[in-house]
Amino acid sequence: AAAEKLDFEDAARLRDLLGNMRSMQARQYVDGKVAELDVLACAMQGSQACVLLLAFRDGRNLGTRAFHPRTNGSDDPAEVLAAFVSQHYAEQTPPREIVLDRAIEDVALLEQAFSESTGRRVQIKTSVRGDRARYVDLARRNAEISLATEMSSQAAQNARAESLREMLGLTTVAQRIECFDISHTMGEATVASCVVFDAAGPVRGQYRRYNIAGIEPGDDYAAMHQALTRRFRKAADARAAEVAAAEAGTDVPAAAEGAGILPDVLLIDGGTGQVAQARAVLDTLGITGICLVGVAKGEARKPGDETLLLPDGRALKPGAASPGLQLVQQVRDEAHRFAITGHRGRRQKARTTSRLEDIPGIGPRRRASLLKHFGGLGGLKAAGAEQIAQVEGVNAALAQRIYATLHGLDPGPGAGHD
Repeated sequence: AAAEKLDFEDAARLRDLLGNMRSMQARQYVDGKVAELDVLACAMQGSQACVLLLAFRDGRNLGTRAFHPRTNGSDDPAEVLAAFVSQHYAEQTPPREIVLDRAIEDVALLEQAFSESTGRRVQIKTSVRGDRARYVDLARRNAEISLATEMSSQAAQNARAESLREMLGLTTVAQRIECFDISHTMGEATVASCVVFDAAGPVRGQYRRYNIAGIEPGDDYAAMHQALTRRFRKAADARAAEVAAAEAGTDVPAAAEGAGILPDVLLIDGGTGQVAQARAVLDTLGITGICLVGVAKGEARKPGDETLLLPDGRALKPGAASPGLQLVQQVRDEAHRFAITGHRGRRQKARTTSRLEDIPGIGPRRRASLLKHFGGLGGLKAAGAEQIAQVEGVNAALAQRIYATLHGLDPGPGAGHD
């Protein structure tokens, strides 16, 4: 992906990182014997840090993980590494041996705490030879590469955010972007998604899905109107509660805290009709100060050919090379992915439930027993009538009726009764 964007420096870093990881994974055993150890190295640039962890269990190389911990203003790698070690192994079971690329404070205290928590001796080493020394060096170099890649990625994200600011005519860079998308199959199981990005990227803990009901199947405008109303009515109510609390000199109700947060930029995946729905919702609820942007696909639906519909009526076609459009595409694609995932899950659940519910004699308890016994609808469909009859509470006649219904067959005479 980096090479396709002509970012060859970043592509080279990633290539080297992958090469080093393959080299590590090729060496399956340490010292030719069973070993249980973690190798950690810390790299820093300014206030940014990366801790690279290389894990071995039962002598086998399990690969690496890169962590980017908060430094809380520290510029000392040893201090950052010590804080990471104490926190990481408070949550994860430490191995018998932890090898660090530098000395840290309170080694004896940490060894004692880890040994007591695991019931066996845990050693922390900072001076090693042989394979371990080579792994320390490899972890250190990969920590530097991972940190450089992370910082390059963040710099690129900042550049895209600045480009979007200029494109939309904002006075400051957007600190919160929300995007809405609709997904369904021929009107079935309609789901709306809302994804959230801040200056650093996606904020997945604040993503939301809305199951849409009470509309004509396939009416995307009504679906968008319903999802946006549900999202922004809570914000409007929370804002009203904040104003009332301020006037009365009382505390803001707990339910309203944080609910009034609004995006700086609201992206709508769609054309003028969808944007009109969004504008109507915001106007009705009295919400202002949001930059509303429609993202309309080109005729060929080719990435980079999108048209941005701006609040003042302008239609921009920034082109594939625009960093601002690349940010819009990233957010829009994430909203699309999140909507499709939710739709597929809802559709499958609805189909599974409805097929079994349509069979006389199948109530919630039997339905749950069948799905649990066969591990889901797929396993149930693969089973014969004789196997289905082995489930507790299912006799031969009901088993035959279940099998016939799931395979589109005539259940035969008397199928409506046990």
